[in-house]
Amino acid sequence: MEVEAAKMIGAGLAAIALAGAGAGIGIIFGNFLNGALRNPSAAQGQFPNLLLGFALTEATGLFGLLVSFIILYG
Repeated sequence: MEVEAAKMIGAGLAAIALAGAGAGIGIIFGNFLNGALRNPSAAQGQFPNLLLGFALTEATGLFGLLVSFIILYG
């Protein structure tokens, strides 16, 4: 196998983390909305947890994208 082809395959596999991040963000916001509609008074207290979960999930996706770029251009 040529090195260039192996780089493309590796970068594609590393980019799969973006799909996981997208699904994770959807789950986080969906569960927050579900809980907020069930108990609106507790929604404001859980908002910082929502943002923390979003940031950590998004960071996971960005790390996967960074690894993909490192494989391609490094």
